[in-house]
Amino acid sequence: MSVCPETERFAALLRALKSRSGMSYEALARKSGLAGSTLHRYCRGTSVPQDYGSVHRLATVCGATPEELRTLHRLWALADAARTATAGAEEEAAAAEARQEARQEAEQAEEAKEAEDEEEEKAEPGGEGQAVPDTAGEPDPEPAPRPAGRSRRRRLRTSVVTAAILAALSVSAWALYSARTPSGSGGGGRGSGDDRPLFSANCPPVIAMGEHDECVKEVQRLLHAKGADIGVDGSFGPQTLRRVTAFQVLAGIQPNGVVEEPTKKALYASRVRMSVWSQEKVRQRVREVFPEVPDKAVAIADCQSFLDPLHILPNTNGTRNWGLFQISDARLRELGGTPRQALDPEWNIQAARRLWSRDRDFGDWPHCARAAEATPLTATRPPR
Repeated sequence: MSVCPETERFAALLRALKSRSGMSYEALARKSGLAGSTLHRYCRGTSVPQDYGSVHRLATVCGATPEELRTLHRLWALADAARTATAGAEEEAAAAEARQEARQEAEQAEEAKEAEDEEEEKAEPGGEGQAVPDTAGEPDPEPAPRPAGRSRRRRLRTSVVTAAILAALSVSAWALYSARTPSGSGGGGRGSGDDRPLFSANCPPVIAMGEHDECVKEVQRLLHAKGADIGVDGSFGPQTLRRVTAFQVLAGIQPNGVVEEPTKKALYASRVRMSVWSQEKVRQRVREVFPEVPDKAVAIADCQSFLDPLHILPNTNGTRNWGLFQISDARLRELGGTPRQALDPEWNIQAARRLWSRDRDFGDWPHCARAAEATPLTATRPPR
């Protein structure tokens, strides 16, 4: 099985980390919570994980440095994009094969019908193979014209079959285009005349954590134009990662925190707005929902998210915490919510209230609960 260059570079770094750790696949499997066979596939490059969380968990167990983690994240994004492109090519080949089969079936049906018509003609009086009465000495009769209805029916069948083939081809082409192009966006290529900088030859297919250039600045400008609180400095740091992830959730894109083709298209075409409540409005609403412990509830939210409704933090096990009270993935499933709902400040505050109401304490946020009791907290900006 051939491995694309992007996947091979990703797998090579995983193998290097595994080798440096000195641990066997079995030991790494136990520590990372992944199956040994899965680790083998990742390190051989025969499989690319769909979510970065398992990669981060494995690399952390191997003792990867922050710089290695950033590099691994970028390589994973490239490998994931290459896998998506390969899947798209396979879909296109399957659609072409289906179109060919449809054409062949239509042609076979037409040939069978023509053969049936010929048999009918032979069976009619005077047709081929029928006995002809003795008319010796009589003038040759005018040949009987072929019934006009049969000719019209044959032409009509041919037109219908041709139209069916054209319709099948059109539907297949449109289905393939729709599956690979988000609604409301143009094509994603780097063709001439494309005035979207992220699709120019100057920007890589995937823009990810740790990069510093004009392409990152364009991403930040587009996010800022949609209302995101983000600095436009050209540095893809933690704040940009959080805002990209939040935008992906709001736009209905797989939230992997990297800017590849679907996210690029959505940044230009989506009408998503990222404006959120001010810190003052957050404080006021938290106090209203937690009248029994208003100051402590505000302090917990401040400690968790700096009162930022779009705050998102990844955990080392691949899960994430969402929104004002940093509702974890596990709690989110338990509450029947989604990441999109968790980024809505009202839903997030009400969810925190439900968690608090179980035992009327902030046991879900032990670190911040202790900090809130020790000293009043003031909002500070998260690292960018």
